[in-house]
Amino acid sequence: MKSPRLIRFFTILSISIVAVSAITWLGLGRITAAIPKVDAFGGLKDRPKKESSAVNYLVVGSDTREGLSKAEIKRLRVGGTEVAAGKRSDTMLLIHISKKRDKAAIISIPRDTYALIPEHTSSSGKLIPATHSKINSAYNWGGAPLLIQTFESMSGLRIDHYVEINFVGFVRMVDALGGVTICTKRSIDDPKSHLVLPAGTHTLDGIDALKYVRSRQFDGLGDLGRMKRQQQFAGAMLRKATSAGVLLNPVALVDFLNSALSSVSTDPGLKQGDMLTLAKQLR
Repeated sequence: MKSPRLIRFFTILSISIVAVSAITWLGLGRITAAIPKVDAFGGLKDRPKKESSAVNYLVVGSDTREGLSKAEIKRLRVGGTEVAAGKRSDTMLLIHISKKRDKAAIISIPRDTYALIPEHTSSSGKLIPATHSKINSAYNWGGAPLLIQTFESMSGLRIDHYVEINFVGFVRMVDALGGVTICTKRSIDDPKSHLVLPAGTHTLDGIDALKYVRSRQFDGLGDLGRMKRQQQFAGAMLRKATSAGVLLNPVALVDFLNSALSSVSTDPGLKQGDMLTLAKQLR
């Protein structure tokens, strides 16, 4: 289960950030302290019992529009202002680290998985009864706590840590690397993302990279085609981020890490040792 080809795009992205951070002169402690925290487990009740010392991570790729102006939303093509008020989880993965910390298993959770969303209180204070819907609706309606509650109720597994990555920070990371080079075997003309590329080799900036990893309308493969492109891009980005041109260039490295910090959030309980273990098992 540790083959990079089985690890979805945002997982590789988050782990590459951890791996690069851990070996820089900035030090993992400083990076860990600077990463924004999410109160992912606040108020959760009746949670599954922890059966062993194994650790479960829930990794979420978020398309939140929070903090974006209307002009930025239009430029990034991430939906209209009516969509911008909410946020959705485009990618969800369960990462299980064995109790001996020597094995990792990754399970992708389709965003359209039908689930029972537990009773919860809306942002306006209204009590919403339990209802069946797509699992990513839980994230849209109640953020990380409701998503975790929904997943735990559905699976019976206890989530120990939470990692969230947003695609606005992803754009900044790609730009901080000076772009990422990919090779396409066929031309791309995606009517929804407005990405147009001839077949061949291209160095994508942050905006075009975002279009590339989100495109799913041009090849008839839908999410499966998008997953393959995400995996391809993640590998290329990881190679660029760990290249000598970045690691041995303090300016480029700091720029990249600062961009990374704007793209990742974790639960407050995620410590340095947890991040190192995660990076080691998913490298």
